[in-house]
Amino acid sequence: MKLNQIIILYLISVLSISCGSSTNEKSTYTSGTAKILVDESFSPIVEDQAYVFENAYPNTKLDIIYKAENELLNLFFKDSIRVAILSRELKPDESKFYENKNIKIRVNRFAIDGIALVNHQSSPDSTITVSEIITLMQGKKGRIKSLVFDNPNSSTVRYFKDLSGIKDLPKDGVYALKSNPDVIRYVNDNPGAIGVIGINWIVQPDKDLEPIVNNLKILGVKNIEGKSGSDKFYKPNQNDLAMGLYPLTRSLYIIDAEGRPGLGTGFATFIAGERGQRIVLKSGLLPDSIPSREVIIRQNN
Repeated sequence: MKLNQIIILYLISVLSISCGSSTNEKSTYTSGTAKILVDESFSPIVEDQAYVFENAYPNTKLDIIYKAENELLNLFFKDSIRVAILSRELKPDESKFYENKNIKIRVNRFAIDGIALVNHQSSPDSTITVSEIITLMQGKKGRIKSLVFDNPNSSTVRYFKDLSGIKDLPKDGVYALKSNPDVIRYVNDNPGAIGVIGINWIVQPDKDLEPIVNNLKILGVKNIEGKSGSDKFYKPNQNDLAMGLYPLTRSLYIIDAEGRPGLGTGFATFIAGERGQRIVLKSGLLPDSIPSREVIIRQNN
């Protein structure tokens, strides 16, 4: 065989291997790898979803990147990671970033979260009103002395700013740490403080946080007069969330801007599907669609 024929055959074999390798690495709904941006406030529920998903589809690998909301959005609009889990939908001007690239954005709401207010078991306070929260957030004096948040750039801080109609946190009485675990530890060590965290952190805490969470209690919250939940104090349990009675709620969305069939889209479909919704139900959050439950009744002869 001539030398040039050998070279051609060698190049063909290399290209074949290369192409086969590329095909294997290509992401599909149930195979490959994908990076997912996640609001760190929801890490417990997303960790559960990712664990079940990867075990159901062994050829998948999800690289979950947890960030505060502002940091997350900065990464999302750098066009390197195109799937994100947030507690709000994109604004019209934000959506244009991908629409200008002719990429269709798919948005699925998959859960409703109750923002829990917690304090130490030894604290005499067991209730709080939305009016008292707004008073403190606006820098005015009232019965409540302090609120502790997870991160100055978090979705929780943004939620309470919007609720109170303010742009900046007051200098006194409102503090932002670095994470939800930091809030839990701070409230445990400072009985007079009230922590602000997602209910999932109380229902499913990390193992090292379980003993601390047992020292905390969830406050009942009463809404502003004239609004739903203003008749008495409610807690962020699934029943009160479903009835729309708990005042401090937010929706969880998975936003997919992949623009093609890929693993991120597969994960989004999984979370919104029946199996993913059952995981949400067990987490303490409210599923967007309540999974059906079959009850078999047997008659005894």
